[in-house]
Amino acid sequence: MDLFNNLALGFSVALSPYTLMLAIVGCFLGTIIGALPGLGPSNGVAILIPVTFTLGLDATSALVLMTAVYYGAMYGGRISSILLNIPGDEPALMTTLDGYPMAKAGRASDALVLSGVASFVGAFLATIGLMLLAPMLARVAYVFGPAEYFALYLLAFCTLGGMASNNQAKAALASCIGLGIAMIGVDSSSGMPRLTGGNLHLFDGIDFLVAIVGLFAIAEVFFFIEGHGKDSAVGVKLEKTTVPWKDIWNTKWTMFRASGVGFVAGILPGAGASLGSFMAYMSEKSIAGEKGGFGTGVPKGIAAPEAGNNSAAGGALVPMLTLGVPGSGTTAVLLALLMTLNITPGPTLFTDRPEVVWGLIASLLIANIVLLLMNVPMVKIFVRILQVPPAILLPGVTMVSFVGIYSLSGSYFDLLLMIGFGILGYVLRKLDIPTVPVILGILLGGNMEDALRRAMTLSDGNWTYLFSSNIAIGLWVAAIAGFIAPMFLRNVLRKPQRITD
Repeated sequence: MDLFNNLALGFSVALSPYTLMLAIVGCFLGTIIGALPGLGPSNGVAILIPVTFTLGLDATSALVLMTAVYYGAMYGGRISSILLNIPGDEPALMTTLDGYPMAKAGRASDALVLSGVASFVGAFLATIGLMLLAPMLARVAYVFGPAEYFALYLLAFCTLGGMASNNQAKAALASCIGLGIAMIGVDSSSGMPRLTGGNLHLFDGIDFLVAIVGLFAIAEVFFFIEGHGKDSAVGVKLEKTTVPWKDIWNTKWTMFRASGVGFVAGILPGAGASLGSFMAYMSEKSIAGEKGGFGTGVPKGIAAPEAGNNSAAGGALVPMLTLGVPGSGTTAVLLALLMTLNITPGPTLFTDRPEVVWGLIASLLIANIVLLLMNVPMVKIFVRILQVPPAILLPGVTMVSFVGIYSLSGSYFDLLLMIGFGILGYVLRKLDIPTVPVILGILLGGNMEDALRRAMTLSDGNWTYLFSSNIAIGLWVAAIAGFIAPMFLRNVLRKPQRITD
């Protein structure tokens, strides 16, 4: 009964004209961002976060807009994957294996519509899973103490960092950089300034939104300048848009299975949509066997990864909302947004701010329908957007970033700091050092330090207290396994065989 009451509360929020408009706008912008190769949901959400402050949105409205952008970007990544053989983001990589061959065979429209339907099924089922599972996980989280939370934060660093890089040492270095940045400012216990260099602007610490916009948006501008001097062009001619009802019907069970696999992958901190897409594709390929024709342009090869990565995107919201630990890079950015709006994700969020949580869930249900209705008839419009010249795109991204950050703080120092983080992000990516662990360190470093201090205070300095419960031990084991496993699974998880012309 509580579920229906909560849903009624959520829809009362989501169906207000203003919130509904934000969801629709977010879906449209997200699809465009996802379609542009290289941007992806993390960069897209980071670029648009300053807009929420410029518009003065409250917590619910801002979260609805950004999660609609998130879901839309997951939808949009398939467009360039199918038409250009260039993934819009990493989770869309598996879609190129069958999407591009299908498009080259003259079925580009069918591939795009089928992928849109599969994305809808995956995202919709994941939202249902979020609605059912998140409240239960939130109740379990009440038994977490400082030792469990410290181990949980460590798990997030080990798994999210480990999956984000080809080199575990580089992932660890990135995490240390983030933790170091989080230490900047006045120590909450001693009142002594740390790592400020005597600069008064740094006494309050580093605003993680400044860091996020710099590391993602500004760094992306530098990369556009370096490598996108030419306009993009659609590699496959798009014929009249039709709905392939037969393919949709034949892949229905593939979509359901892939959605379940992707959702489980999304819940795991650090796994995210990339692993969800890969696992969904490989599981369906193993079920079909050699006669399945995977890799040659079969509909199941499109339905599986698209349902998998979109359901993983919804699954990643579960640990973020219930535990305050992001399940992916994009949810790390969303976590920063919530913290800036004085919303603390965790088990108390469902009781303290139910309108935020259930308004978000109801908005996601609506956004999925909007995305389905939008992505089928407007495919040709989104394809045209792939041809936007960088000369127009770059100034727009830069303007949004600068205006948004300045409207948030009114400090010129933050603008200089944002540029500095942009340069740092550019250098890190050139060195193949992941930026997501840096963001994670800035976001969770303070909480991780507080949890460690509380644990040491309760145990009178006895470090074995960190292993004092079965939950803590399980999280430590999972953290170690999550850091070591990618060393052995890297070639399988990160480098799937590509289909060439």
